[in-house]
Amino acid sequence: MNKVRIIGGQWRSRRITFPDIPGLRPSLDRIRETAFNWLMPFIPGAKCLDLFAGSGALGFEALSRGAQFCCFVDNNPRVLACLHENAATLAVPTNQYLILRAQAPKKMPLLPNKPYDIIFLDPPFHQNLLNATIIWLTQNQIINTQTLIYMEMEKNTPSVLSPAWEIVRRQETSRIIFQVAKLSDSQVN
Repeated sequence: MNKVRIIGGQWRSRRITFPDIPGLRPSLDRIRETAFNWLMPFIPGAKCLDLFAGSGALGFEALSRGAQFCCFVDNNPRVLACLHENAATLAVPTNQYLILRAQAPKKMPLLPNKPYDIIFLDPPFHQNLLNATIIWLTQNQIINTQTLIYMEMEKNTPSVLSPAWEIVRRQETSRIIFQVAKLSDSQVN
């Protein structure tokens, strides 16, 4: 079993586990730290959605820092079992999270607590899932003009955002692009 550390908040330095599955790669500590520095003013009391949850590091980090609720979505039974174990280990109150088995953006159930304030999108690389997921989020009114979407993608990925989106923050490493974006006011019903 692999482990990743929660960087800040009430569970700072606690470790959560995740299975050794090809393609499952939690956000690096330094990337998560930068991303949460960007998002910190918006996290307290936020409703979050962690699609392609994987290790759950992004969602648990948000809960640790004061998010009100996080819905974790993944399709792998081993990942889902680890998410449940991590929530129990951290003693996350049951009204603060929901773990759903679904394959985003296809075959998605109705999601509770929409629209979300913050959405984490860190899908498996090389599967072209970001664009379809962003379209699905918009069409199903999972977002509004206040929603911030944090996304990670492999470097040299063509932009998946139309001009209707505003990139709030963006940074690159040698292999990864990570950014926070929001939809302009005129684009959400």
